[in-house]
Amino acid sequence: MLISLNWLNQYIDLTNIQAEEIASMLTNLGLEVEDIQKASPLSPQIVCGKILETSPHPNAEKLKVCKVDVGEKDPLHIVCGGPNARAGIHVAVAQIGSELPGALKIKATTIRGESSQGMLCSEKELEISDSHEGIIELP
Repeated sequence: MLISLNWLNQYIDLTNIQAEEIASMLTNLGLEVEDIQKASPLSPQIVCGKILETSPHPNAEKLKVCKVDVGEKDPLHIVCGGPNARAGIHVAVAQIGSELPGALKIKATTIRGESSQGMLCSEKELEISDSHEGIIELP
């Protein structure tokens, strides 16, 4: 079972105590800690966006061209392979200049003749989970 220190801190004040010391205390109480995983923050250019519209990619059967609102003056045009990409959903958008976990830098590109100004991300691409069935749908 994975337990977040942020969650645990809601019940017990753990400020100024290192994760390794907390793990030792829990183990001494009979709650074995197998591993400590540290999550690094995502790039600030990874934001929530709303897909305004999608259209089939003219040169690729499994791709879609999405118009995505990220709060800027003009929406972004992003080529996406997620089967669940559709108008009206909120998604995780890696904008140009952002860096995904694993040192993947997002840049403007052309995918099969269509320009793409970012990337719509799956949970796996953001290292949230191993799920790669589609893009993240945010509430």
